[in-house]
Amino acid sequence: MHPEICKIGPIVIYSYGLMLVIAFFVAVTLASQEAKRHKISPDSIFNLLFISFIFGIIGARLFYVIENLGYYLKEPLEIVMLSHGGMSWFGGLILGSVSGIIYLKYKKISVYKTLDLIVPFLVLGQAIGRIGCFFNGCCYGKESVLIPTQIISSFLLLVIFIVLRFLQSRSHKVGQIFYAYLFLYSIKRFLIEFWRADNKIIFSGLTLFQLISIAIFVFSAINLVIILRRK
Repeated sequence: MHPEICKIGPIVIYSYGLMLVIAFFVAVTLASQEAKRHKISPDSIFNLLFISFIFGIIGARLFYVIENLGYYLKEPLEIVMLSHGGMSWFGGLILGSVSGIIYLKYKKISVYKTLDLIVPFLVLGQAIGRIGCFFNGCCYGKESVLIPTQIISSFLLLVIFIVLRFLQSRSHKVGQIFYAYLFLYSIKRFLIEFWRADNKIIFSGLTLFQLISIAIFVFSAINLVIILRRK
């Protein structure tokens, strides 16, 4: 593992933070280019992704802290040590989505159309972010001779990105891309949890994130059926 890329005097460049920044700029650049093709303001897309990125990180950290509250009550200073890793995608999804939707509502921009536009690039950003997890040593898998779960997760996210971009290039209904993302990601996360070793089993042999994945799978599947049946 390589949690630190380099040191420049007193400044430390952490691999996890660096990959998050790279992921953000890749997603913003590609989403802004796509927005131009759809005659949507690139500035609005940048502002949306920036707000969602900041609140997504806060939400991801808060969810992780709550999940491991016993440890952080003993070590409260560790709460702000993002360089040590420890973020939950589900927490980031909730707070990032809520903040983004509030911004879109405030700007009177179509929520689902915008989500359909940006979500494939957010998946690509996730794939890049998982490489940061690998370098940092978090989100690790069980002992084995297989490829680390972070790399497997990154590869599967890349596959989801390709699938969503394919769907995006075809005729589709409003909201279809967004819910397809939730549908595919919930399957990916449910399966990858069987190889993860950093999350506790809490019910019927399943982890908390597998239970959440099941809920998201059902929720997204129902919405996809409703959307596809809509004239």
